[in-house]
Amino acid sequence: MRTIKSFNYSVVFFLFPFMAIYLVFQIFPLFHALFASFFKWDLLTSGMTFKGLANYTRMLKDPTFWSSFFNTLKFVLYSTPLLIIIGLIFAILLNKKSKVNSSFRTAFFAPYVFSVSVTTLIWGFMFNPQKGLIGKAFTFLDLPVINWLTDPHFAMAAIIICTLWWTVGFNMILLLAGLQDIDPFIYEASSIDGAKWYHDFFHITVPSLKRTIELVAILQIIASFQIFGQVYILTKGGPGGTTRVLIQYIYETGFRDYQLGYASAMAVFLFLAMFAISLIQLTFKSEKKNAKE
Repeated sequence: MRTIKSFNYSVVFFLFPFMAIYLVFQIFPLFHALFASFFKWDLLTSGMTFKGLANYTRMLKDPTFWSSFFNTLKFVLYSTPLLIIIGLIFAILLNKKSKVNSSFRTAFFAPYVFSVSVTTLIWGFMFNPQKGLIGKAFTFLDLPVINWLTDPHFAMAAIIICTLWWTVGFNMILLLAGLQDIDPFIYEASSIDGAKWYHDFFHITVPSLKRTIELVAILQIIASFQIFGQVYILTKGGPGGTTRVLIQYIYETGFRDYQLGYASAMAVFLFLAMFAISLIQLTFKSEKKNAKE
């Protein structure tokens, strides 16, 4: 006779704190933003006025929304490959265990623990054309000094450089963990066969790190779409809106202009964009896996 196992209430006991926090701070705000996106809600009146799809129609016709979205997309497309490639280079160079490499690992990862305000304070001074280290270096090399944060041609590059210094250490650690899972005997067998280092890289290292690289890419894209602090502190979205990103426009619309309904509609759009990109990546990965099988 089959016995019915008693329900393990300890599981619920240990999961409840996490699930409660997750529901309150993740799931509820998501559905509340979706709900608010159909209303006119300006925080200055006592109620919410139903507007249907008016906020979404306004969003599609808003040139500032589209410029902010494309600035965000530009940041994602430029920064993500750099953060993955440079993180991989650092991981390969620091893969061997030694005291020197341990010190370098700590040095490269250390910026990641800084807050965004500390990071932007450091780089705001670095990019100062008169007093900053970069400006001094350009002057020493007799090169024209660049106004990084006020020149529309270089402002986005300055934000990418700041973000690269701040977050590349996290990608390095993930890729380093993937490298250390590769059996060293594979490289030994490759060297016996006379393979060069670039053969090892393209035929052993990269294929073995495929899943790790895919994970890093998904995490990096999601994080890059949510960029806000570096832009808001370094450039305030300037010059001329060339670095204004979507999160900044959502923040300004909701908490400066008190148009929470419209801000919620843009937030829902951003969530759907990130969800769609992640879904495309996972679908493409699944199709490639099925094709190999």
